[in-house]
Amino acid sequence: MKPTRAFHDLGQSLWLDNITRSLLRTEELWHYINELSVTGLTSNPTIFDHAIKNSTDYDEAIKRKLAQGKSGEKLFFELALEDLTEAADLFRSVYDQTCGVDGWVSLEVSPLLAHDTKSTIAEVKDLHARAQRPNLFIKIPGTKEGLPAIEEAIFAGIPVNVTLLFNDDQYIAAAEAFMRGVERRIDARLKPEVGSVASIFVSRWDVAVAGKVPQALDNQLGIAVAKRTYKAYLGLLSSPRWMRAYNARAIHSKHDAGEHSESTR
Repeated sequence: MKPTRAFHDLGQSLWLDNITRSLLRTEELWHYINELSVTGLTSNPTIFDHAIKNSTDYDEAIKRKLAQGKSGEKLFFELALEDLTEAADLFRSVYDQTCGVDGWVSLEVSPLLAHDTKSTIAEVKDLHARAQRPNLFIKIPGTKEGLPAIEEAIFAGIPVNVTLLFNDDQYIAAAEAFMRGVERRIDARLKPEVGSVASIFVSRWDVAVAGKVPQALDNQLGIAVAKRTYKAYLGLLSSPRWMRAYNARAIHSKHDAGEHSESTR
């Protein structure tokens, strides 16, 4: 058994932190999914920047779009959406088989909007509408200005991957924004289940203190931060607030199942 398969069978989801056009065209991503048990993929502007700069795979598409008068971020997001919608289609079977637990890909809003709530909300809605994929997360930074955008996106039914989280306090703030969005959907009698994940940076803690701590503590700070954040996550799952949302989701699912049963009689 491949180590990645064994890891997957233990209940861990393996997500690829990379996307290139050649990864799609050569069927390498298909290999990752079907042979190495990779169940998701994430991206960011830096990953795309490297992919575009370090290959000729995008040259023709860029020339064509420039000829159409497109440039800057407009051109970038067209390229990114082309790659990520194709990747989402490849992961769709995983998404369906796991009932939306896995099989996701992620597209990040412009980093230039990290401190602009109104523009972030507008871009999130635009990218989601253009992608037209149920298994595509829109990445929103967990900044002070990003929190209202997270709430608004969840209320609008847009799956969100919260990024730029570095500790448990930031995670809790993002989780509360998520909960507010869900609670607003419940009050509006909308389906309360909206996909969301929180992406916690781990390695950057150890990079920041490399050479500044005793050798015995090398590569330990990130693990400690991850454990604190996981503890906060477990606390949230056991809270009355979460249980209310969970029960509302269960009632909604039961109602949906009843309607389906009636329609098939």
